[in-house]
Amino acid sequence: MNIHEYQAKEVLRGFGVPVPRGEICCHPAAAREAARNLGPGPYVVKAQIHAGGRGKGGGVKVVKTLDEVKKAAAAMLGMQLVTHQTGPAGKKVRRVYVEEGCRIARELYVGMLLDRALSRVTLMASPEGGVDIEEVAATAPEKIFREVIDPGVGLGAFQARRLALRLGLEKKQLGPAAAFFQNLYRAFVDKDCSLVEINPLVVTEEGALLALDAKLNFDDNALFRHPDIRALRDFDEEDDNEIDASEYDLSYISLDGNIGCMVNGAGLAMATMDIIQLSGGAPANFLDVGGGASREKVTAAFKIILKDPKVKGILVNIFGGIMKCDIIAQGIIDAVHEVRLGLPLVVRLEGTNVNKGKELLQESGLNIIAAAGMTDAAEKIVAAVAAERNEA
Repeated sequence: MNIHEYQAKEVLRGFGVPVPRGEICCHPAAAREAARNLGPGPYVVKAQIHAGGRGKGGGVKVVKTLDEVKKAAAAMLGMQLVTHQTGPAGKKVRRVYVEEGCRIARELYVGMLLDRALSRVTLMASPEGGVDIEEVAATAPEKIFREVIDPGVGLGAFQARRLALRLGLEKKQLGPAAAFFQNLYRAFVDKDCSLVEINPLVVTEEGALLALDAKLNFDDNALFRHPDIRALRDFDEEDDNEIDASEYDLSYISLDGNIGCMVNGAGLAMATMDIIQLSGGAPANFLDVGGGASREKVTAAFKIILKDPKVKGILVNIFGGIMKCDIIAQGIIDAVHEVRLGLPLVVRLEGTNVNKGKELLQESGLNIIAAAGMTDAAEKIVAAVAAERNEA
């Protein structure tokens, strides 16, 4: 789950992480009033969307006067902000964050995530802040410093100070920097984050450290422990189908192709999308029904896939373990009847009760194309979609 910058800063503020003062606004006049409350300028007006690169798209403006704040807010509110993360369609700006300005001496990068290869939370930092960390990793990887954190001990003061030294901070800044990193780690662990990114972490001309921007992502599986975080979810920033999928505990991501994919397990989903590509097709979605899907979930999955007008065929690829193939087969039959499916449907089943599942599909009398394996399934759905297109 993602949240907005202003929400992330409020969460971090609660853990003692220093952030600039600011107010969220949904109207230009409110933005002017917010700036007045902050005191003398300069001010920063920031569009709030779930995407990075806002500054390059015109979503971040530094201004000096109250009237300029109002003008900048008026220009942003309602605009379709396009960045490298939104895609060409962009995202509509529904609110802006008006923040106090500061005099920046240095810009640094700080991030925290789970290194799955090490099974450890890792703190990363770089003196090259204010730019994409991917760019730094590609052009100057030696400028990215890491501290691997022992979960039984937490981020040690010596690790935090060592990282501060490697960033070239002055002696008087080592203590505040160490506290900054340790508070960031507390927020990461206490709130079950999957990512914390401060870019940039600035050193002001007065020598203070401030999180000038903040990005927090959370582990969806842990949200039941955090009703306060769950309440921050902004449905306007999410795909309608993804919202519907979450109500049924389905994992759904919309893509650009025309073949709908229904699978169980993220690994199988990735492999299915890859083999569709290798067979000359393009997946329209990633949809994982999970390990214990019911008939209701399967029906819901079909309905969600069919909401996408780009979908011209569906591939169901199920490996039955906990989920039995006959249950999936019956769910497919019920779903096809309920949604009155008129698109090509290829089904590949393997695993528990597979023979019973195949019998149910065969005896249903429905126009379902059976597949013997993943390659066979991918080739059959790509061919079926191509045939439909040629007939049209």
